[in-house]
Amino acid sequence: MRGSGHGSRQSIGFKAKAAGVVLALAALTGGCTSIRDHRGYLVDQTLLDSVSPGIDNRQSVEKTLGRPTFVSQFGEKDYYYVSQLVKTPPFGRPRTASQQILRVRFDQAGNVVAIDKAGMQDVARIRPDGDTTPTLGRHRGLLEDLFGNIGQVGAAGMGTGQQPTGPGPNGS
Repeated sequence: MRGSGHGSRQSIGFKAKAAGVVLALAALTGGCTSIRDHRGYLVDQTLLDSVSPGIDNRQSVEKTLGRPTFVSQFGEKDYYYVSQLVKTPPFGRPRTASQQILRVRFDQAGNVVAIDKAGMQDVARIRPDGDTTPTLGRHRGLLEDLFGNIGQVGAAGMGTGQQPTGPGPNGS
């Protein structure tokens, strides 16, 4: 009987170690998931459907949908409501996963003319050129940047034995 009790202790110890390894792996892989973040306007489809062209005006749109994310600066003063879902992978840069832009257009009298929707299909992805812009002047190296000012600060007029000119500490 003694041998069977010893085997069950080993079995329990093995199960405990296996459970510990499984929990550690779950904790490690849990840290590798992307962080999801919502930015901007929270779109409520029911409220959006209640805004009607020809019936609503600027004030009723603001009361229903809230203040816009921004108002157009040129031409008609259209309202824009921007909503984004951003995912940030571990050790990575945030990327926009989905986006919805609502544009509420108004006529001259301030009445709603139309509501336009745009999404990720309208986003232009650009890649800036990695080249550097040439500048005029000297090209300095790392050591010149680090040690280039040694002996330069305060050197003008101080090494000739002259006293500084101007008012003294008591103003005279």
